[in-house]
Amino acid sequence: MGKEIHAGINEVNVSNWLADQTDVVGELTFQIVTHGRSNLTYILEDENNTKWILRRPPTGHVLASAHDMNREYKIISALGKSNVPVPGAIGMCEDEGVTGASFFVMDFVNGNIIKDLTDAQQFSPEERKIQSESLVEALATLHKVDPEEVGLGDLGKREDYIARQLRRWKRQVDEGSDRSLPLFNELHKNLEGRIPPQIGYGIAHGDYRLDNCMIGLDNQVAAVLDWELCTLGDVLADLGGMLMWWGEKDSSKTLMSDAPTLAEGYISPGEVANMYERFSGRDLSDLPYYIAFQFWRLAAITEGVRVRFTAGAMGDKDIGDEMAGFEIRIDGLLEASLAKLHEM
Repeated sequence: MGKEIHAGINEVNVSNWLADQTDVVGELTFQIVTHGRSNLTYILEDENNTKWILRRPPTGHVLASAHDMNREYKIISALGKSNVPVPGAIGMCEDEGVTGASFFVMDFVNGNIIKDLTDAQQFSPEERKIQSESLVEALATLHKVDPEEVGLGDLGKREDYIARQLRRWKRQVDEGSDRSLPLFNELHKNLEGRIPPQIGYGIAHGDYRLDNCMIGLDNQVAAVLDWELCTLGDVLADLGGMLMWWGEKDSSKTLMSDAPTLAEGYISPGEVANMYERFSGRDLSDLPYYIAFQFWRLAAITEGVRVRFTAGAMGDKDIGDEMAGFEIRIDGLLEASLAKLHEM
């Protein structure tokens, strides 16, 4: 039995497996980067200071479809044949006997994850401009990839992406919420009745934003990360999601006032749209709809978090402020969705 110091990692077994996939010098060290209910991420480093990234599902009982390592590995392997910046794929292990679950290993990409305004302050306005332009270019590059050509034609259903998303998140709230949300329901009806025609289909990342990319030392996107939600569908939903997270000067109610892209130097939302339109050649006349949809969708997700928080905190008398914070954010997201619909 190999030693298991880090949760979910049998160091001896994983070391032996990796040595069969690539050149490893000496013993490996393991450092956990993320943990909890999300996929677990570790940095592996050998005695030659070569690093890799290992990803596996969280320990304990998990929903297999939500933590499909093979699917994520398939995506980065396929996109490695394209111009989309992704980490190099090293190998996929489906033998759960190695470390208790399937996992994959990819190259370590050096750079920075920029999560908030504090992170953004490390860079000059000129560097931030380069970062934001590279972010837009990388998204347009992804959306130009022909899924069939890279072997991702079977990644998911292609048509009616927005309609399927609206049904999914409305059902989640209807079945899970413990309160009435009239504006949420009104917006759902509005969004459902105004879905833009889907022009073709492409690879949609599902959660594309600055902090889901590794920014290299040259301030270009070195790697797009976190492909768990990737599927086929209407790629303009990605652009709408990125612009939702981009933030505006009055973003306090939606809790995006700390968006890194509010720092001086990052291009404006309008410049993002113009640049994407130029790179992709796509018609963006319905862009406000996609941003409105993403605000509504995030409100649905946040409502689910609020409900789970309430259930987990029953009997705690000091949750009033936290509950109020959830409700203020959800209201702000719904109001932002409505405002975007009014722009159409």
